[in-house]
Amino acid sequence: MAKKSRTPEATLISAAAGGTDAPAGTNTYNAGMTVFSYIIGGIVVWSLIGWGLDTLFKTHWIVLVGALSGLAGGLYLSFAPRFRSQQVKEDVAREDDRS
Repeated sequence: MAKKSRTPEATLISAAAGGTDAPAGTNTYNAGMTVFSYIIGGIVVWSLIGWGLDTLFKTHWIVLVGALSGLAGGLYLSFAPRFRSQQVKEDVAREDDRS
């Protein structure tokens, strides 16, 4: 019985790492747009939440906290899976050994 082997490209899970199954040359653009949308989207959404809380509580600093939280969340969503890709590669290798 032949072993199924997976290519290293199949183990990519992060948009920041280009983890798509699109044809060669297109995944870099798509990954960049995904990272950009996570970061900008996080900043916009959490800034609006901060602005609403500023209006509610009559303050002027919560919008800044919201923007920074959105930035941190967008960066986390974009790049955290990339750092876990080594664990995924090890899991795939272990699965291939069992087959």
